[in-house]
Amino acid sequence: MSLYIGSDHAGFEMKTALLEYLKKHGYDCEDKGTFSNDSVDYPDYAHAVATAVEAHHGSLGVLLCGSANGVCIAANKHQQIRAALCWTPEISQLARQHNDANIVCLPARFVTIANAILILDSFLKSTFEGGRHQNRVDKIARL
Repeated sequence: MSLYIGSDHAGFEMKTALLEYLKKHGYDCEDKGTFSNDSVDYPDYAHAVATAVEAHHGSLGVLLCGSANGVCIAANKHQQIRAALCWTPEISQLARQHNDANIVCLPARFVTIANAILILDSFLKSTFEGGRHQNRVDKIARL
């Protein structure tokens, strides 16, 4: 599974820590930026991650910004993306199991790095349950 990660300046420090953690645990990650804590526009990185996830079926994404609202809104403009703002491991697990989320959005100013790792682990280890949830997920995209 390919994994794409991106953040704005508010999420840069946490993104760097998560990348180190993911690589240490054998995940194949591609960093879509930003590459410093200089002020940037979050949609640029949200769209880069969302585009990569759309292009690589079965891949997942991680996005970070201060509140995670901005990156989540931007990523969800893509038809094949189901980005979920998650602040607990339980929410990230349900996002995968019930909503088939393919991008987890983390609020860097509101969770610790240790908690972000737990949220991310839960997201990556969970799978979509299908069944009764499939019909609901099928109704999300608006063409």
